[in-house]
Amino acid sequence: RGKGPKSNKYIIKKQQTLGKKVRQEKINNEKLKMLSGQPLLDEVKQLERDGELMNKDLTKLNRFDPRMLEICQRLGIKNTVVHPGCRQGLTKEEWFKECKAFYEKLLPTAERCGVNILCENSTQACAPGYYWANSGKDMREFIEYVNHPNFHVCWDTGHANCEGSQYDEIMALGEHLYAIHYNDNHGNADEHILPYFGTLNHDEVINALIDVGYKGYFTLECDSTLRQPKSWLGDRRIFTKDDRAIQPPFFMQQDLEKLLYKTAKYLLEMYNLFEE
Repeated sequence: RGKGPKSNKYIIKKQQTLGKKVRQEKINNEKLKMLSGQPLLDEVKQLERDGELMNKDLTKLNRFDPRMLEICQRLGIKNTVVHPGCRQGLTKEEWFKECKAFYEKLLPTAERCGVNILCENSTQACAPGYYWANSGKDMREFIEYVNHPNFHVCWDTGHANCEGSQYDEIMALGEHLYAIHYNDNHGNADEHILPYFGTLNHDEVINALIDVGYKGYFTLECDSTLRQPKSWLGDRRIFTKDDRAIQPPFFMQQDLEKLLYKTAKYLLEMYNLFEE
Protein backbone atom coordinates (compact mmCIF):
# COMPACT_ATOMS: atom_id res chain seq x y z
CA ARG A 1 0.00 0.00 0.00
CA GLY A 2 1.24 3.48 -0.77
CA LYS A 3 2.36 5.85 1.95
CA GLY A 4 -0.36 8.43 1.40
CA PRO A 5 -3.99 7.72 2.20
CA LYS A 6 -5.03 8.16 -1.42
CA SER A 7 -2.13 6.27 -2.98
CA ASN A 8 -2.98 3.48 -5.43
CA LYS A 9 0.61 2.26 -5.63
CA TYR A 10 1.40 -1.21 -4.36
CA ILE A 11 4.27 -2.51 -2.27
CA ILE A 12 5.40 -6.03 -3.15
CA LYS A 13 5.14 -8.32 -0.16
CA LYS A 14 6.16 -11.97 0.06
CA GLN A 15 4.42 -14.12 2.64
CA GLN A 16 7.71 -15.28 4.15
CA THR A 17 8.35 -11.80 5.57
CA LEU A 18 6.40 -12.65 8.73
CA GLY A 19 9.12 -15.04 9.87
CA LYS A 20 11.72 -12.38 9.16
CA LYS A 21 9.79 -9.85 11.24
CA VAL A 22 9.56 -12.27 14.14
CA ARG A 23 13.33 -12.75 14.06
CA GLN A 24 14.01 -9.04 13.79
CA GLU A 25 11.93 -8.28 16.85
CA LYS A 26 13.50 -11.24 18.69
CA ILE A 27 10.12 -12.57 19.71
CA ASN A 28 10.73 -16.27 20.27
CA ASN A 29 8.11 -18.96 20.58
CA GLU A 30 8.15 -18.94 24.37
CA LYS A 31 7.33 -15.22 24.47
CA LEU A 32 4.51 -15.74 21.99
CA LYS A 33 3.13 -18.53 24.13
CA MET A 34 2.94 -16.17 27.07
CA LEU A 35 0.70 -13.66 25.29
CA SER A 36 -2.33 -15.11 27.02
CA GLY A 37 -0.64 -17.10 29.75
CA GLN A 38 -1.08 -20.51 28.12
CA PRO A 39 0.84 -22.55 25.53
CA LEU A 40 -0.42 -22.29 21.96
CA LEU A 41 -2.11 -25.42 20.68
CA ASP A 42 0.46 -27.78 19.16
CA GLU A 43 -2.28 -29.01 16.87
CA VAL A 44 -2.32 -25.70 14.99
CA LYS A 45 0.55 -26.95 12.83
CA GLN A 46 -1.50 -29.97 11.82
CA LEU A 47 -4.68 -28.29 10.58
CA GLU A 48 -6.19 -30.55 7.99
CA ARG A 49 -6.46 -29.89 4.25
CA ASP A 50 -8.39 -33.02 3.36
CA GLY A 51 -11.63 -31.32 2.30
CA GLU A 52 -13.46 -32.32 5.48
CA LEU A 53 -12.42 -29.15 7.28
CA MET A 54 -15.73 -28.60 9.01
CA ASN A 55 -17.16 -31.57 10.86
CA LYS A 56 -20.63 -31.59 12.34
CA ASP A 57 -19.79 -29.83 15.61
CA LEU A 58 -17.19 -27.43 14.14
CA THR A 59 -14.40 -28.83 16.33
CA LYS A 60 -11.94 -29.01 13.46
CA LEU A 61 -12.47 -25.38 12.54
CA ASN A 62 -12.40 -24.35 16.19
CA ARG A 63 -8.84 -25.60 16.53
CA PHE A 64 -7.89 -22.15 15.29
CA ASP A 65 -6.60 -20.50 18.45
CA PRO A 66 -7.81 -16.91 18.97
CA ARG A 67 -4.46 -16.15 20.60
CA MET A 68 -3.05 -16.01 17.08
CA LEU A 69 -4.88 -12.71 16.79
CA GLU A 70 -3.06 -11.48 19.89
CA ILE A 71 0.20 -12.41 18.18
CA CYS A 72 -0.87 -10.36 15.16
CA GLN A 73 -1.49 -7.41 17.47
CA ARG A 74 1.95 -7.83 19.04
CA LEU A 75 3.61 -7.88 15.61
CA GLY A 76 1.60 -4.94 14.26
CA ILE A 77 -0.26 -7.07 11.70
CA LYS A 78 -3.56 -5.41 10.80
CA ASN A 79 -5.00 -8.10 8.51
CA THR A 80 -4.82 -11.88 8.81
CA VAL A 81 -6.39 -14.52 6.58
CA VAL A 82 -8.50 -17.19 8.29
CA HIS A 83 -9.90 -19.73 5.84
CA PRO A 84 -13.47 -20.95 6.24
CA GLY A 85 -14.25 -24.64 6.26
CA CYS A 86 -16.35 -26.99 4.19
CA ARG A 87 -18.22 -30.25 4.59
CA GLN A 88 -19.66 -32.48 1.94
CA GLY A 89 -23.37 -32.06 1.42
CA LEU A 90 -23.75 -28.54 2.82
CA THR A 91 -26.00 -26.17 0.92
CA LYS A 92 -24.97 -22.57 0.44
CA GLU A 93 -27.33 -21.50 3.23
CA GLU A 94 -25.96 -24.12 5.63
CA TRP A 95 -22.37 -23.16 4.78
CA PHE A 96 -23.14 -19.50 5.46
CA LYS A 97 -24.72 -20.35 8.82
CA GLU A 98 -21.98 -22.67 10.07
CA CYS A 99 -19.04 -20.56 8.89
CA LYS A 100 -20.63 -17.47 10.44
CA ALA A 101 -20.81 -19.32 13.76
CA PHE A 102 -17.09 -20.13 13.48
CA TYR A 103 -16.01 -16.57 12.68
CA GLU A 104 -18.20 -15.12 15.41
CA LYS A 105 -16.07 -16.99 17.96
CA LEU A 106 -12.98 -15.10 16.71
CA LEU A 107 -14.31 -11.64 15.92
CA PRO A 108 -14.56 -10.32 19.51
CA THR A 109 -10.83 -11.03 19.95
CA ALA A 110 -10.09 -9.51 16.54
CA GLU A 111 -11.97 -6.35 17.47
CA ARG A 112 -10.22 -6.10 20.83
CA CYS A 113 -6.81 -6.53 19.15
CA GLY A 114 -7.53 -4.16 16.25
CA VAL A 115 -7.02 -6.94 13.69
CA ASN A 116 -9.15 -7.62 10.61
CA ILE A 117 -10.02 -11.23 9.82
CA LEU A 118 -10.06 -11.86 6.08
CA CYS A 119 -12.04 -14.67 4.49
CA GLU A 120 -10.52 -16.05 1.27
CA ASN A 121 -12.20 -17.29 -1.89
CA SER A 122 -11.56 -20.89 -2.86
CA THR A 123 -12.11 -23.04 -5.95
CA GLN A 124 -13.72 -26.32 -6.95
CA ALA A 125 -10.23 -27.43 -7.95
CA CYS A 126 -9.39 -27.57 -4.22
CA ALA A 127 -12.65 -29.07 -2.98
CA PRO A 128 -14.62 -30.64 -5.86
CA GLY A 129 -18.25 -31.25 -5.04
CA TYR A 130 -18.25 -29.01 -1.96
CA TYR A 131 -19.95 -25.65 -1.65
CA TRP A 132 -17.47 -22.86 -0.95
CA ALA A 133 -17.72 -19.13 -1.56
CA ASN A 134 -15.72 -19.03 -4.79
CA SER A 135 -17.20 -16.03 -6.60
CA GLY A 136 -16.92 -12.35 -5.79
CA LYS A 137 -20.69 -12.14 -5.50
CA ASP A 138 -20.88 -14.97 -2.95
CA MET A 139 -17.90 -13.62 -1.03
CA ARG A 140 -19.50 -10.20 -0.69
CA GLU A 141 -22.83 -11.78 0.27
CA PHE A 142 -21.12 -13.81 3.01
CA ILE A 143 -19.17 -10.81 4.36
CA GLU A 144 -22.39 -8.81 4.60
CA TYR A 145 -24.15 -11.81 6.16
CA VAL A 146 -21.57 -11.93 8.98
CA ASN A 147 -21.79 -8.13 9.18
CA HIS A 148 -18.83 -7.19 11.35
CA PRO A 149 -16.49 -4.19 10.87
CA ASN A 150 -13.41 -6.43 11.32
CA PHE A 151 -14.42 -8.99 8.69
CA HIS A 152 -13.42 -8.59 5.05
CA VAL A 153 -11.96 -10.39 2.00
CA CYS A 154 -8.63 -11.65 0.75
CA TRP A 155 -8.81 -12.47 -2.97
CA ASP A 156 -6.64 -15.36 -4.20
CA THR A 157 -5.90 -14.92 -7.93
CA GLY A 158 -4.86 -18.55 -8.34
CA HIS A 159 -8.11 -19.89 -6.90
CA ALA A 160 -10.02 -17.48 -9.11
CA ASN A 161 -8.03 -18.52 -12.19
CA CYS A 162 -9.31 -22.07 -11.71
CA GLU A 163 -12.86 -20.69 -11.78
CA GLY A 164 -12.47 -18.53 -14.90
CA SER A 165 -12.50 -14.81 -15.63
CA GLN A 166 -12.14 -12.65 -12.53
CA TYR A 167 -12.52 -8.97 -13.43
CA ASP A 168 -16.22 -8.89 -12.50
CA GLU A 169 -15.57 -11.06 -9.45
CA ILE A 170 -13.02 -8.61 -8.03
CA MET A 171 -15.28 -5.67 -8.82
CA ALA A 172 -18.11 -7.35 -6.90
CA LEU A 173 -15.99 -7.27 -3.71
CA GLY A 174 -15.91 -3.47 -3.66
CA GLU A 175 -14.74 -1.92 -0.41
CA HIS A 176 -14.45 -5.33 1.28
CA LEU A 177 -11.24 -6.21 -0.62
CA TYR A 178 -8.49 -5.79 1.99
CA ALA A 179 -5.76 -8.11 0.68
CA ILE A 180 -4.74 -10.30 -2.24
CA HIS A 181 -2.74 -13.49 -2.64
CA TYR A 182 -1.20 -13.15 -6.08
CA ASN A 183 -0.17 -16.40 -7.77
CA ASP A 184 -0.53 -18.23 -11.06
CA ASN A 185 -1.53 -21.71 -12.22
CA HIS A 186 -2.73 -23.56 -15.32
CA GLY A 187 -6.42 -23.26 -14.47
CA ASN A 188 -6.95 -26.80 -13.19
CA ALA A 189 -5.05 -26.97 -9.87
CA ASP A 190 -4.06 -24.56 -7.11
CA GLU A 191 -0.37 -24.65 -8.02
CA HIS A 192 0.96 -21.44 -6.40
CA ILE A 193 3.49 -20.73 -9.14
CA LEU A 194 5.19 -17.56 -10.39
CA PRO A 195 3.37 -15.08 -12.66
CA TYR A 196 3.70 -16.08 -16.35
CA PHE A 197 4.37 -19.71 -15.43
CA GLY A 198 0.64 -20.37 -15.86
CA THR A 199 -2.46 -19.01 -17.61
CA LEU A 200 -3.48 -16.10 -15.36
CA ASN A 201 -4.38 -12.93 -17.29
CA HIS A 202 -2.40 -10.29 -15.42
CA ASP A 203 -3.91 -7.34 -17.28
CA GLU A 204 -7.39 -8.44 -16.24
CA VAL A 205 -6.46 -8.76 -12.57
CA ILE A 206 -4.45 -5.54 -12.31
CA ASN A 207 -7.13 -3.52 -14.10
CA ALA A 208 -9.70 -4.91 -11.68
CA LEU A 209 -7.52 -3.98 -8.68
CA ILE A 210 -7.19 -0.45 -10.01
CA ASP A 211 -10.87 -0.07 -10.87
CA VAL A 212 -12.08 -1.44 -7.53
CA GLY A 213 -9.80 1.04 -5.70
CA TYR A 214 -7.63 -1.59 -4.00
CA LYS A 215 -4.96 -0.01 -1.79
CA GLY A 216 -3.46 -3.01 0.01
CA TYR A 217 -0.21 -4.92 -0.35
CA PHE A 218 0.67 -6.82 -3.53
CA THR A 219 1.23 -10.08 -1.65
CA LEU A 220 2.86 -12.92 -3.55
CA GLU A 221 1.95 -16.53 -2.77
CA CYS A 222 4.09 -18.49 -5.21
CA ASP A 223 5.65 -21.04 -2.89
CA SER A 224 5.21 -24.16 -5.05
CA THR A 225 7.01 -23.09 -8.23
CA LEU A 226 9.96 -25.15 -7.00
CA ARG A 227 8.34 -28.35 -5.81
CA GLN A 228 9.78 -30.23 -2.86
CA PRO A 229 10.04 -34.06 -2.84
CA LYS A 230 6.87 -34.23 -0.72
CA SER A 231 4.14 -31.89 -1.96
CA TRP A 232 0.37 -31.70 -1.62
CA LEU A 233 0.37 -31.22 -5.41
CA GLY A 234 2.07 -34.58 -5.85
CA ASP A 235 5.24 -36.25 -4.59
CA ARG A 236 8.36 -36.70 -6.69
CA ARG A 237 8.86 -40.24 -7.98
CA ILE A 238 11.14 -42.33 -5.82
CA PHE A 239 14.26 -44.12 -7.07
CA THR A 240 15.32 -46.43 -4.23
CA LYS A 241 18.87 -46.97 -5.44
CA ASP A 242 19.92 -43.33 -5.06
CA ASP A 243 18.29 -40.06 -3.98
CA ARG A 244 21.19 -37.58 -3.83
CA ALA A 245 19.49 -35.20 -6.30
CA ILE A 246 15.92 -35.53 -5.06
CA GLN A 247 16.02 -32.25 -3.14
CA PRO A 248 16.08 -29.04 -5.23
CA PRO A 249 19.23 -27.01 -4.52
CA PHE A 250 19.04 -23.88 -2.41
CA PHE A 251 20.49 -21.71 -5.20
CA MET A 252 17.38 -22.44 -7.28
CA GLN A 253 15.16 -21.12 -4.49
CA GLN A 254 17.34 -18.01 -4.20
CA ASP A 255 17.20 -17.39 -7.95
CA LEU A 256 13.43 -17.92 -8.02
CA GLU A 257 12.97 -15.43 -5.18
CA LYS A 258 14.87 -12.82 -7.21
CA LEU A 259 12.89 -13.66 -10.35
CA LEU A 260 9.62 -13.43 -8.41
CA TYR A 261 10.44 -9.95 -7.16
CA LYS A 262 11.59 -8.76 -10.59
CA THR A 263 8.47 -10.17 -12.26
CA ALA A 264 6.08 -8.58 -9.76
CA LYS A 265 7.95 -5.29 -10.06
CA TYR A 266 7.63 -5.47 -13.85
CA LEU A 267 3.86 -6.07 -13.62
CA LEU A 268 3.34 -3.10 -11.33
CA GLU A 269 5.63 -0.80 -13.31
CA MET A 270 3.59 -1.53 -16.45
CA TYR A 271 0.73 0.28 -14.70
CA ASN A 272 2.81 2.84 -12.81
CA LEU A 273 1.89 1.15 -9.54
CA PHE A 274 5.23 0.09 -8.14
CA GLU A 275 6.43 1.61 -4.89
CA GLU A 276 9.55 0.67 -2.89
